[in-house]
This record gives sequence, structure tokens and C-alpha cells, in this order.
Amino acid sequence: MNNNIDINENKGHFDFDDASRIECVEMGKRLTISDLTAISRYNAKVSFSESYVERVKKARNLVVKWIDEGRVMYGITTGFGVLCNQLISKEETETLQKNIVLSHSTSVGSPMPIEAVRAIMVMMLSNMGQGYSGVSVELLERLKDMLNLRITPYVPMEGSVGYLSVEAHIGLALIGLGKVYYEDQLQSTEAIYQSLNISPYILKAKEGLSLTSGTTSPTALAALAMYDLSKAVMIADVIGAMSLEVTKGTLKAFDERLMRARPYQEQTETADNVRYILKDSEIAKEHINYRLQDALSIRAIPQLHGAVKRTLNDAIKTIQEEMNFTGDNPIIWPEGDDGLALSGCHCDASYVGLAMDASCIAATVLAKMSERRNFRMISGQFSEMPWFLISNPGLNSGLMIPQYTQAALLNDMKMLSTPATIDNIPTCGGQEDYISMGYNASKKAYQIVEKLEYILAIELLSAYQAYQFQSPNLHPGTISQSVINLIGEKVPFLSEDEQLSPHIEFIKNLIHSGDMLRVIQ
Repeated sequence: MNNNIDINENKGHFDFDDASRIECVEMGKRLTISDLTAISRYNAKVSFSESYVERVKKARNLVVKWIDEGRVMYGITTGFGVLCNQLISKEETETLQKNIVLSHSTSVGSPMPIEAVRAIMVMMLSNMGQGYSGVSVELLERLKDMLNLRITPYVPMEGSVGYLSVEAHIGLALIGLGKVYYEDQLQSTEAIYQSLNISPYILKAKEGLSLTSGTTSPTALAALAMYDLSKAVMIADVIGAMSLEVTKGTLKAFDERLMRARPYQEQTETADNVRYILKDSEIAKEHINYRLQDALSIRAIPQLHGAVKRTLNDAIKTIQEEMNFTGDNPIIWPEGDDGLALSGCHCDASYVGLAMDASCIAATVLAKMSERRNFRMISGQFSEMPWFLISNPGLNSGLMIPQYTQAALLNDMKMLSTPATIDNIPTCGGQEDYISMGYNASKKAYQIVEKLEYILAIELLSAYQAYQFQSPNLHPGTISQSVINLIGEKVPFLSEDEQLSPHIEFIKNLIHSGDMLRVIQ
């Protein structure tokens, strides 16, 4: 599949590039979303290619040469932001780089998940390893070693407008300050370094600036979000098909001839997916003419799921590109007679931010349809099954309350779908008079995925329970049955009320981990 998890290439087959099976990633080749997830979530090892090292050294040699020549370069021999007119001597360059890390470590609030911090470190390697940053190989080796040893800086999650503060907390750990996680324990960086005989890293010219510049944190969170959103939308096709199956829905709305009349690629492929899932379903065949047409939450699965997939595919393309570009400022242009330091604004996160704002909206409308399908399944007047899918409703509440949970989660998702990128609060004494807010957009996307997974899990719990009310003479489709069997390993068919939250968590984890997709494959 193009770009590893491109939904457009799915075409009825529920394949995805499983990050948990990647054991080592070589920096210097095109980095993928699955590569980043493999390192950050599944602890794949990191190595450097020869070309990676060579291009880093080439740019670094220029920085060293220019400092010796006394060139004026932003953030290298000058202050930062509005202080860019303040010159810094050659003797003060190391102090300048340490100071930017110390002064910019201002994130607050709850700690960022370990996988997210590791993902940012991967993006730092990719960003600074493009050959335009002018940092030393030693800095990148230290980041690589921390990833491979699973030493993860403690990073508060709140307080970034797109760069700087989150990254500075990672820089703190590099120079031996702050706290880190090691062997699942949070300890002082100094204590861990002493126990492992590691010396604090001394930042060289340009390195503190390069660590804190760029779109590394928005892109890292976005990549993790897109990996999980891609799995979720594939699973949503399966769950939607199972909901159709148990509610006596008709496959006529998924006819390939109908799709040809409005041939959006993602819509056509979604309809193909549903037909593929239910191709051998005796339940679906029996009820093909049961209704003239179903409610929109069933009938419009190709249209809405397809639109969501198109939005996510556009976002995946953007994130894949950003992962393999440089976001530093200034950049070191190594070509020409003597190279050049060019100052601009590649650290702007607008591409990522807009893509993630759109992805949040896409995730929410997918969840909106899932909640409506679930509502119809548990409502006796619509489903023609017992109210709340329990044999003795009244004495038992059955699956009444999980839909309340869906409603609350969906309300959260709607709030998270308010675009972050439309806001603007000037910073840096007016030097940064426009702010992308791309970090907050990516943070929302990273947070919204879990809520979508729970909403889909609750719909799937209802569909699973609804199979006990189908005719014993009619068999579900093979794919439906494989999902029923998987859930049935831990979740019983309800005959009376019991605690439901463990069942919801179990199904949600099947979705998040990719285990359900592996079974479907």
C-alpha cells in the first residue's frame, strides 16, 4: 500500500502496515508513519545509514567554519526572536544553546505519554538528519542511544503553540537535567546517567536552537493519531457491516452499479468492503428485500465512511511529507561555493495543523454515525429485538447505558473538533505576530482517537450481543463470525445485567492494538 497505511489502496482487503512487526528502522531512508510508530510504541531499534551521517557532517562542517569566520547567523551568533539583533561571541555560543533549552522548558500540566515523547525524538532525528540543520552527529547519536536504551524524558504536555517548549524539555534530559523514565520508573536524569555511566551532553553551536525549532512535536503526535485513525476507519467498515447484518439491513444500497453513478473512489471501496464482509452472510441474503431502504446510519455508510477516508488520506499524505522534510530555522544550505545560512519559517506547523483539525472533524462524524447505529440496535422499535438487547428488559437494563457513554464521548469529540488553527495569539514581543497553533491541533487529534475507539467498541458490543437474537438457522458472514469468536473469548452473551465496562475496555483494546484487524486478515 502506498505510504504503508494508505486507505485508498485498501480495496476491500483489510491490510495495514503493522508497526508491531518492524524490528529496526534505519534513519536516512524515507521514514513512514508505521516506522515512527514502531519505534515510539513498540520500541523498534534505530540505526543510521551512511548517507544520513554524511549529510549531517557536511552541514556541521559549514557551521563550524562560519563561526570561525565570524559570520552573523540567526540563533547561532545572535539571540532569538525579537533579540535577533543581539550579537553573541564565539566564546558564548555553547552558553547560548544551553540557555535556550533552560529558558524554553516551560511546558506544564500532565506528563506526555512515553510513546508521544519517543515519537518527538524520532522526528528530531528525521528533522535534523535531513542535512540542513548543522548539528553534530554526536547529538543525533545521543538521541538514538536514548531511544534504543528506552530512556525517555519527562515532558509536560501543555503549553506549546507549535514548537519550543515541549522540545526544550527533551533537551533538558540530553544535558543531564530534569527527569526521565527508565525501566518504567520516573527518576532524576542525573541519577539514571550516573547508574548507566552516561555523561550529560554538552550542546554545541546551533544545537539548542535546532532541538527546539521545527514541527517535530505536532508531526509526531499527528503521525501516531493517523496510525490509529487508519485502523479505526477500517474497523468501522466491519462494525457497520455487522450492524447492518443484525438489523436486517439491505445490501441494495451498496450495489456496485449504484456506486458507479457517483464514483468517489473511497465511497466505492467502502461499499465493496461491506459487500465483501457480508458476501457469505445467510442473514444478509435472507433480508435483502426486507425493507425498501434503511435509515441513513446504515444506508449512507459508503458515503460518510468514504468522505472520512478521503480526509484522512489527505492528512496522511501531508504527515508523511512533513516527516521527511526539514522544519528547522535557519537552515544550512550546503550547496554552492561556500554554502549559505537561510532564515525563514519552516518551523511553521500550518500544514500539519490544518490536516489535524480536518482529521478531528472526520473522526467525529465517523463516531456520530456509529452512535446512531448503536442507538437503533438497542431501541426495540427500530431493531425488532428486545429493548437494550437483553431478554428480560425492565428487570435488566442490558445495553441501555453504554449509549449514554457514547453520547458523552461524542460531546467531547465535538468540542475537540473546534479548529485550533483559526486562533492567533502573538508571541515573542510581536516578532512572532502570527502563530499556527499546529501543536494543539495535533494534540486534539491524538486525544480524539481514543474516544472514537470507545464509541466504535460500544457499537460493536451491541452488534455482538444482537447475534444471539438472530435465527439459529441463518449463519453470519465468515468475517462477522471471526469477530464474534474473538470477542467471545472474553465477553459472554448477556442473559442478565453485569458490569459492562470490562467488556468495553476489552473490545476497545482489540481495536487499538490491531488484534481485530489481524484476525480479519
